[in-house]
Amino acid sequence: MTLFNATRCTLGEGPLWHPERGELLWFDIVGCRLHSASRHWDFAEMVSAAGWVSRDELVIASESRLFRYDLETGAEETLCALEADTPATRSNDGRADPMGGFWIGTMAKAEGKGAGAFYRYYKGALRKLWGGITVTNAQCFAPDGRTAYFSDTPTHQVMRVALDAEGWPCAAPEIALDFTAQGWYPDGAVTDAAGNLWIAFWGRGCVEGYTPAGEKLATHAFSCPQTTCPALGGADFSQLYCTSAARDLTDGNPANGQTFVLDTGIRGRAEPRVLL
Repeated sequence: MTLFNATRCTLGEGPLWHPERGELLWFDIVGCRLHSASRHWDFAEMVSAAGWVSRDELVIASESRLFRYDLETGAEETLCALEADTPATRSNDGRADPMGGFWIGTMAKAEGKGAGAFYRYYKGALRKLWGGITVTNAQCFAPDGRTAYFSDTPTHQVMRVALDAEGWPCAAPEIALDFTAQGWYPDGAVTDAAGNLWIAFWGRGCVEGYTPAGEKLATHAFSCPQTTCPALGGADFSQLYCTSAARDLTDGNPANGQTFVLDTGIRGRAEPRVLL
């Protein structure tokens, strides 16, 4: 494990390896800030996740909307509201799907039970997929785009759901991985080129790999307990990045909230472009 960036985030999340820029972007949700290794961007409200549109443009999820953002000029364009009439909630984890859609979850800022939902933005419209979610996490996709994964973290489970040719759920979700017996909390997740899941576990300080059939592949440990979300990047997508959170930690560990990178044997792939 290597320290990638020493900036301490209160709630680091949403790492995105931008394939055209060749750089990692990530958020400090509570800090209302987007980071890269060399600069940062500040926003007027909490921001949590992004997908790439072009070299300089992202789709960003915030407390109240999805918006198009130019990293070089700072220009913003609202795409749609996201629970803008519910100030008690905010966006959380999100990821682009292979069909060019963008999945985003919401949750209560105070983590109230069942206050959040999963949504998909596709071809200019936002559609609610499931409600009654407490902490939305782990959205990621099989390489062929026909399976999605997601988690309501307090349930200790990662779910999977079949998708149709346009990337919409076409069956009832089912349990893919169940960590109830261990009491583990799955947070963010990403899939590699083979379709394996790499999951960050809140409170365990690690990212673990699992096959689609549920076979455990590896455990990669990090020096902070609140690991939040992995990303695969680097020149050949074999580097595993992981964000973390310093929130509520008082142990003096300087690694809390920092962002890490690990050289692995994982073969990743570029995150899909969000089609607008």
